[in-house]
Amino acid sequence: MKELIIVACVTATIYHADPAQTNEDYLTTASLQTIEDPYKPERWVAVSRDLEAEGFTMGAKILVTGAGEMDGVWTIEDRMNKRWKNRIDFLVSKNKKGGKWNNVNIKLLENRHQ
Repeated sequence: MKELIIVACVTATIYHADPAQTNEDYLTTASLQTIEDPYKPERWVAVSRDLEAEGFTMGAKILVTGAGEMDGVWTIEDRMNKRWKNRIDFLVSKNKKGGKWNNVNIKLLENRHQ
């Protein structure tokens, strides 16, 4: 049986656990996980809703390449606003300012719902 490899090329940006960038319950992600410390967050990403339809769903682990210091394994635990398409958002410390990368590759490593 051949293994299905799911890869996408996206635009990546950053976001903070902050009500100005999320909603008033800014420490709870769309997957209902709690962000313990906004200054030392977990390696979580939010994905645009169109990517969820491609298999990039809550709890899935992805390998990110092409985003410099942000490269590595991340877990999908949040969902972006419906206006965004083909994007991911890295949850980062409130101390980190700015970050946008084009042509970032994401590869599905493990999906807990498979």
